[in-house]
Amino acid sequence: MADTADMKKTDDTPKAVSRRKFIQGVIAGGAGVSSATYLFRASSLASAAGAGERLITLNVNGQQRRVDVMKQETLAMTLRYKLGLTGTKIGCDRAECGACTVLIDDVPRYSCSTLTHTVRNSKVVTVEGLQAADGKLHPVQQGILDEQGFQCAFCMSGFIMATVGYLKTNPNPTRAELAHGISGNLCRCQDYDKILTAFMRGAEIAREANHA
Repeated sequence: MADTADMKKTDDTPKAVSRRKFIQGVIAGGAGVSSATYLFRASSLASAAGAGERLITLNVNGQQRRVDVMKQETLAMTLRYKLGLTGTKIGCDRAECGACTVLIDDVPRYSCSTLTHTVRNSKVVTVEGLQAADGKLHPVQQGILDEQGFQCAFCMSGFIMATVGYLKTNPNPTRAELAHGISGNLCRCQDYDKILTAFMRGAEIAREANHA
């Protein structure tokens, strides 16, 4: 009888472990399916490490950063998941909403539709690179604080970068000119009036600083 019990226990144990692993796998799989698309893409990139990657140097926020990138990898993915610059948001991931906007050689660009390897010889600036070394905010960022220009703020960093880029070409815009200049960015909360007020304030702060 003891031998029979031992045999039964021996037979059942691997099955129990297998079921447990199977359930864990289902839970993990369900979590993966429910994750946001860009997180799934990020994990796919990570799992493909070493598959056709190239080590390149990027000039990001004034620093030389060495990073492995794949040929099809977008700048948004590189900034967020390899360089840890999560201020750059991924919204639509198809160059429509502008949440991923960064400056490339002072020009606002959608980083979700820019391949990383194409900017090796350019200067990339993200929202993290706007703040001065002494901690002082960029005038556009200060304008947001002064006017409380956003609601959920998911789109904020993209709007900021688009505005900073636009003000480099037109530092004293009318409200209509500014609205047109950053029209490539969308706000989910549709709080455009407050956004424009905040950025007009930011432009004013920048002019005051330049004339000081």
